[in-house]
Amino acid sequence: MSTKIIPFHQRKHTHFACDYHSTQAKCIVQEYSRKTSSKKTLSHQQATAQASQAVHPAEEESAYVVPAFRQRTAEEVEEYQRSVNHLGRGLVELQYEVNLMRETTHRQVENIAFHSEVKMMSMKKHVHEELAKSADFLVTLRSHTVWEKLPVKLFCTVQGHPSPVLKWFKDGVVIDRLNAPGKYVMDNKYGVHSLMINRCEITDSGQYSAVATNLHGSASTDASVLVNRARRDEEPTPPSLFPCQVPLLSNIQHSKLDITFLDKFGVTFGSEGDTVSLICTMIVNPDLENIQPEAMWYRDEHLLKESKWVEMKYGGCTAQLSLPHLNKDDEGLYTLRMWTKSGTTEHSAYVFVKDAAPPVAGAPGAPMDIKVHDVNQDYAFLTWKAPNTTTEGLITGYYVERRESGSETWEQCNDSPVKICKYPVHGLSTGNSYYFRVRAVNSSGTSRPSRSSIKVTALDPTDEDRRQVIKLGGHREIVLYQDDLEGHVKIPGPPTNVHASEANGSFVVLSWEAPHPRGREPVWYIIEKSVADSGAWQRLNTGVPLKSPRYPVFDLEDGKQYLFRVFTVNKYGTSGASVPTGPIEKQDPKGVPSAPGKVVSSRNTRTSAFVQWDAPKSPNNLIGYYIDGCVEGTKEWTPCNHKPYKHTRFVVHGLKGGETYVFRVQAVNDFGLSDESQESAPLLVEAALTVPSSPYGITLLSCDGASMTLGWKSPKHSGGSKVNAYYIDQRNVAASYWKEVNVPPITERISMVDNLKEGAIYEFKIQAGNLAGVGLSSEASAHFLCEAWNMPEPGPSHDLSFCEIRNSSLVIQWKAPVYTGQSAITGYFVDVSKKGSNEWAPVNEAAVGHRYLKVSNLEKGETYVFRVRAVNAEGVGMASDDSEPVCVKALPGTKEIQCGVDEETGDIYMSFEACEITETSKFVWSKSYKEITDSSRVTVETKGKQSKVTFNNPDKDDLGIFSVSVTETDGVSASHIIMEEDLEKMLELSYAIRHPIVPLKTGLTYEILERGRVRFWMQALKLSSAASYRLIVNDKEVTSGENQKISHDFSSGIIEMVVDRFTKENEGTYTVQIHDGKAKNQTSLVLVGDVFKTALKEAEFQRKEYIRKQGPHFQEYISFCVEEDCTVLLICKVANVKKETTFHWYKDDEEIVLEVPADPMSGSCSLSIPLFSRKDQGIYKAALGDDRGKDVSLFDISGKVFEDIINDIAHIAGSSASELVLQCTPEGIRLQCYMKYYTEEMRTHWFHKESKISSSEKMRIGGTSEMAWMQICEPTDKEKGHYTIEILDAKKSHSAPLTSLDKRTMMPTQNSRDLRPQHLQKRTVAEWSVVCLMLLLLWRRRPSA
Repeated sequence: MSTKIIPFHQRKHTHFACDYHSTQAKCIVQEYSRKTSSKKTLSHQQATAQASQAVHPAEEESAYVVPAFRQRTAEEVEEYQRSVNHLGRGLVELQYEVNLMRETTHRQVENIAFHSEVKMMSMKKHVHEELAKSADFLVTLRSHTVWEKLPVKLFCTVQGHPSPVLKWFKDGVVIDRLNAPGKYVMDNKYGVHSLMINRCEITDSGQYSAVATNLHGSASTDASVLVNRARRDEEPTPPSLFPCQVPLLSNIQHSKLDITFLDKFGVTFGSEGDTVSLICTMIVNPDLENIQPEAMWYRDEHLLKESKWVEMKYGGCTAQLSLPHLNKDDEGLYTLRMWTKSGTTEHSAYVFVKDAAPPVAGAPGAPMDIKVHDVNQDYAFLTWKAPNTTTEGLITGYYVERRESGSETWEQCNDSPVKICKYPVHGLSTGNSYYFRVRAVNSSGTSRPSRSSIKVTALDPTDEDRRQVIKLGGHREIVLYQDDLEGHVKIPGPPTNVHASEANGSFVVLSWEAPHPRGREPVWYIIEKSVADSGAWQRLNTGVPLKSPRYPVFDLEDGKQYLFRVFTVNKYGTSGASVPTGPIEKQDPKGVPSAPGKVVSSRNTRTSAFVQWDAPKSPNNLIGYYIDGCVEGTKEWTPCNHKPYKHTRFVVHGLKGGETYVFRVQAVNDFGLSDESQESAPLLVEAALTVPSSPYGITLLSCDGASMTLGWKSPKHSGGSKVNAYYIDQRNVAASYWKEVNVPPITERISMVDNLKEGAIYEFKIQAGNLAGVGLSSEASAHFLCEAWNMPEPGPSHDLSFCEIRNSSLVIQWKAPVYTGQSAITGYFVDVSKKGSNEWAPVNEAAVGHRYLKVSNLEKGETYVFRVRAVNAEGVGMASDDSEPVCVKALPGTKEIQCGVDEETGDIYMSFEACEITETSKFVWSKSYKEITDSSRVTVETKGKQSKVTFNNPDKDDLGIFSVSVTETDGVSASHIIMEEDLEKMLELSYAIRHPIVPLKTGLTYEILERGRVRFWMQALKLSSAASYRLIVNDKEVTSGENQKISHDFSSGIIEMVVDRFTKENEGTYTVQIHDGKAKNQTSLVLVGDVFKTALKEAEFQRKEYIRKQGPHFQEYISFCVEEDCTVLLICKVANVKKETTFHWYKDDEEIVLEVPADPMSGSCSLSIPLFSRKDQGIYKAALGDDRGKDVSLFDISGKVFEDIINDIAHIAGSSASELVLQCTPEGIRLQCYMKYYTEEMRTHWFHKESKISSSEKMRIGGTSEMAWMQICEPTDKEKGHYTIEILDAKKSHSAPLTSLDKRTMMPTQNSRDLRPQHLQKRTVAEWSVVCLMLLLLWRRRPSA
C-alpha cells in the first residue's frame, strides 16, 4: 500500500486545527467518504462471495441462519472458528484501509483549506471584519536543544484583528538585528512568524519570547533554547527533515524599507502644565500602503504606551508624540524607533521639564515618580523622588494625599510632614480604588502637588495563592480554597514571622505572615508593643480592625528599643500571641549619600556642555543625580535637570554660547539630597574641537636650484580652533617613500624646503594641526622641477580666494608673488574664463595696485575660473594657478552689512547677519580686505548669526571699505563703503543721541485745589523707572516737608509738588530739573507780581470756601427765574443742613415773613415776588445757620439784574399778547392789548403808520396789570390808518396790530361800550386796517353826555 508524503508545511506547522475550514471543503470530504465507503462495501461483498464459493463449490447458499439452540459438532466448531478468524482478519484490513483513507482525506482537506487561506491572505482585504479580536497564539513556541554552530528556527502562529504586531525578546530584552548583523532572521508569512538564529553559540542559550500586540490586547509565548557544545571528535551535521534528500525551498526575499529622517525633533524645553509635541517626518522607500513601518517611542529606553499623559500618532510618513500636560515625570531621553523587517531607524533627543510657578514664592518644586508598593486590604506603601532645590529653602518634609476613585476630593494622609521619600498609608477601605499624590514643604510654604499615581485597589494579595482551580475538561472546573482544606477551624492560629520590614527615623512598618490554619471566617489583627526589658504590653490599634499583615508605627521614642507581638481575631475569638520580635529601634540606617566626587566639564556644542563626575563614596541606595549650573561670577544657580539622572555623565543643554559656566552635582536617595560637590572648572561654552581638514592648492612660488618655496591654501574646516601648525612631507618622484620636511610646526602657509637636488622632480603633501590634533594629509602636489628661476618678470601670485559672491559680481583676492623678478611689482592683471573654455579675457585694462578686485557684469548661474598676473618694470610675470571654479550665484538669504547709529548709546556701528553658520564658524572683519587686529579703534561683538562692529572714536581714518566673512561656510561674506558724507551725518546723529533731551508734554504750571492748596506740576512724554529729578524754588532745592509734598508717576511722566498753605512767602521762581539716563531737561515757572497776587487771591478764596462748606452752606447762591404767570422766583440751594438749621429771607435787611416757612432740609429754598415792578428793587439776602456755622447769600435786584428780570417778564408777556382791541370812550377811542402781565417798566412802543407814538395830551399811553392801552382823544381824519403795539425783551420784539372792524361789529350798544370782539385770536405778525372815517363818524354820533 502506497504512503502519501506529508507536505513540508504540515511537517513544520502542526498547529492547524482538525476541523473543516469551509463549507465547501466539508462537502467535498463527505462526498468523497460516501463514494469510497460504497466502493469498499461492494469489494468486500464480492470478496466474501468468492471465498464462500471456494470453500463450498458444490452448494451455493443465499444466507446463513443459525438455528436456535443448535448443537455444533467438533468439525463444525472448528470450521466456525476458522470463519471467525478469517472474518476478523478481513475486518482488521478493512479498518486499516478506512483509517488510511480518513487520514488521507483529512490531509487533502487541510491542504485545500491551507491554500485557500494563503490565497485570501495574499489578496488585499477590502472588507474588514466586523468583530475586533485581540491577539491570540494559535501555536505557541516550542523549546529546542541544538548543537553549537548550527541554526535553529522558532515558529509561532498568531491571530487577531487588526493584525497583531509581533516582537521577539531574549531574556526580556528586545532582539535588535542591527547589533548582530546576519545573526537573526525574522520572517512573517500569512500569520506564521519565525525567528532563525544562525550559527548558534553558547551565549544564545536563554528564554526566547514572542509578544503580539494590537489595539485590543496583547499575548505572549516563550520557549527555551539550549545550545550544546560538541566534542572535538564529533562534528554535528545538519538535521534532515526527510529520510531522503528533498531540495530545500529557496529563501523568500522580503521587501526592505529604507527610512530616512527629514525633520527631526530636537532638544525640547517646557514647563509643568505645558503641551509639547515631538514630530519627526521621514521618507519611506518604497512607500507601500499595506507594508508600513512601526513607530515605537521610548523614554529612557522604556517603551511608552498610549495614556492620558501620552498620545502617539503615525501616518503620512510623520510620527508624532504629544505630551498634553507636561510633568517632571515626563523628563528624559525620548527615542523614536521605526521598526522594519530589515532593521530599525531611530532618533533621540532630550526633553527638559522645569517646575511650574510655585503657589507661594520660595516654595519647592513638586515631587515626582510616585510609586505604590505592597498594596493590601487596608494598606499601601508609597515612594517618590525628591525635587531639585537651588534657590529654594531646604525641604523639611512631605505631605501625602489620597483620593478615592470617582471622587474629586483629596484627603491628607499625614498630619505632620514625613521627612523621607516614602510613607506607609493605612486605613484604606477594602475593595476601594485610590489615587495618591505628594507635596513638598519648606519654610516658605507648600509645593504644587505631584502627578497622581496609577489607580490601585485595596485587596488581599494572597487570595489567588489560597485558591486552587482543577480543570475537569470542557468548561467544567473545581475551585478549592485553602480554608476548605484546613478542616473545621474556629479560632485561628497566631501570626508568624513578625518583623520590621521598614525602620527609619520617622516610622517602623511591622510585617508578618497570615496564620495557618486561619479558618473560614474573616480575620483581623491586634498588635501590642512593649519597651524592651519592661514586660508590660500595650495595645496599639485600639478600636481599629486591622485586616492587612502590615502596620506602620509612628509614635516610637528615639533611642528606645521595643518588642512587638500580634494576635489573630475572628468572630469566634482571639488566637494566642505570636512570637515577639527582637528589639526594634526607630533610626536612620544610612541617611543621604555623600557628595559626588570631582566634576569635569568639557565642550560639546555652542549651546551645550558635557559634564561628568565621580560617584559618591557612600551611595546609600542612590537614586540619581541633580546637576546645577551658573554663569561664572554670578552665583545664580539654575537646575540643569529636574528629574534624577542615573548615570555619572550628562549633556547640559540650553546654555548661552560664549558664556563661561561652572557646574556642581548633588546625589539623591530616599532621604533627600546630598551636599553639593565641588564646583567644576570654568568652561567657555563653544563647539567641541576637531582636527582640521586637509590643506589644498599646493603651489610652487620660487626655486633657486637647491630649495623650493611652497604655498598652499588653509583647510576649508578649521575644526573649531585656529590652525596653528603645518607639517610638510616630500618625496623624490624617483623614490617610493615619503620624508618629513619639518619637525617643528610651521605657522604660516608659505615655507621653504631646502636641501633639494637640482634637476630632480619632487612632490609634496601637507598636514594641518590645531588644539585637537593633526588632520589628514593633503593630496600629493603636482610634480615640481627643482630648477633655479632667473627670469626678470615676477613669479606667480598665489592663494586666490573669493568673497561677496552675488548674482552678477564677486570679489577676488590674492597674495603677492614671492619671486618679484628684477624690479618691484607695480600692479596686477586679472583674467577670467568660463569653466571648460581655454579663452581668457582680461578683467581690468589697467593694472591695479592692491590685491583685490571686484568683478562685475558676470552672468548669473555661470561658472568662472580666474587667474592673476603680477607686473613689474620688466613686464607681465607668470600667471597664477587657475582658481577653483566659482559659480556666480548669491546664497539664499544673503544679506548686506547694515551701517547706522545705535538709538540708545549713540554708537556708530556696522552689523551683519549671516544666512548660514556652523557651530565652529567665526566672523572675520577686515578693512580694505585686511583683517582688523587693532582693537583700540573698533569693538567686535558676535551673538548667534549676527556680528556687530562698533567704532570707539570714529573719524576720517575710518573711511573706506569694510568687509566681513564667515569661516566654515560656503562663502558667506559682505562689504560696505563708508563715505565722508555718511560719516558726518552719523556723527551728528550720534551727538544728538549721546546728549539727549527729555521731551516734555507740559511745562511747569500750577492749579488751585480745594482748601486753597496749590499744585505745581509738569509732564514728560516718557520717563524710565531710573529717572531722577530736583525741584528748586528761588535757587534752593526743596524736598517733601510739612507744608509741601513732592511726588511722581514715571509711567505717566508727571512730577508734582502740592503746597498746603500758599502764602506771600511762596512768591518766586519754580524750576524742575530732570535726568533720565543720559537725557536731561528743565522747566521753570515765574510766579511774581500780579500773577502771584491772582494765584494767592484764588488760593485764599478756595481756603475760605472749604471752611464755609464745613457747616451749612449754600451749594448754589441766590438766582432768579420768571414763571409762566410772570411771577419772579428767587431760588437758592443749600447743603450740609440738619433739622436744627434755620433759614430766613431778608430785603434791605428787613426780614420777609413767609406764610410757609422755608424748609432747608429739602435742599432748595425759594422766594416768590408776584406783580414784579420797580418797587421790588433792593438787596435780598438769604441767611442759613446752625450751631456749626452760618452762611449768607446776597442778591442785588437793581441795575442790570432788574433789567434782566423785566426782559424775562416782557418775553413771557409779549408772547401772550392778544390782538389790539378798539373801545369807544367819552374821551375818544382806546386801543387795548391784553397780556399775562404788564408793567410800565416793560419797554413798549406804539406805532401809527410805522411812526412811533409818544405819550401826549392827544395820544395818552398807559396800562394796567392785565393790559396796555393807548387813548386817542378827539380823533380826527389824521388819526386813521394802521396801529401797532411792540413789546421788547432782551432778544426779540413782540407786536400786536389792530383788528379789521366792520360797521356792524363797531356799533355801540346801550348796555356796553366794550367793542372787543367776542372771540379773540392770538397772532404774532399781522397787518390790520382801521377806517378812521368810520371811527370818526361813530365817535361823532355818540350820544351826548
